[in-house]
Amino acid sequence: MSQTLVKADNQYFIKQAVTWEQFKALKSAFEEIGGVRLMFCEGVLEIVGIGRLHEMICSLLGLLLGQYFMLRRIPFVSTGAYTQSVKGSTEFQADLSYNFGTEKEISDLCIEVVVTSGSTQKLRKYQLCGVPEVWFWEDGKISIYCLQQGRYEQRQSSLCLPDLDIHDLEQCLLMDSHLDAMVAFGESLREIENC
Repeated sequence: MSQTLVKADNQYFIKQAVTWEQFKALKSAFEEIGGVRLMFCEGVLEIVGIGRLHEMICSLLGLLLGQYFMLRRIPFVSTGAYTQSVKGSTEFQADLSYNFGTEKEISDLCIEVVVTSGSTQKLRKYQLCGVPEVWFWEDGKISIYCLQQGRYEQRQSSLCLPDLDIHDLEQCLLMDSHLDAMVAFGESLREIENC
């Protein structure tokens, strides 16, 4: 298994004390610019340039989870990076988001791939929306946070996907080849089923 992880110099900008109206005006001005995301949470504006490594990890993570859902026969709705918002408080796009069972207004699971910057302060926007579970991939590791009585608690395993081996998923995300990663992940899933 070949593993690599190379950080790119993605661009990242943060500004405090921004009003909702200022955020909306800036967002409108950035609509024509590809590869940039604007996020707002309680007066904090983040402008993030989306780079190649970020997109590669997001794509592979989506493929691996889709493979897991298929092999485990888990009914899911992939809602991607749609805009989630609480007017006047927060607006953002997770990198990946999912509903399990049926489609719902609030995602059951949101995932952020953090290449340039990240902290648990990013959880606040998800808390405002009431997202039950959030994952952060950063430096080859996945951190899982579950909403319990209005606050996020870090966990070692997923509440949404309790049988998913997070360590296997992390290892496959580090592989050079997406094909090799999918083959290895599929084999590990089949080995577990045969035990």
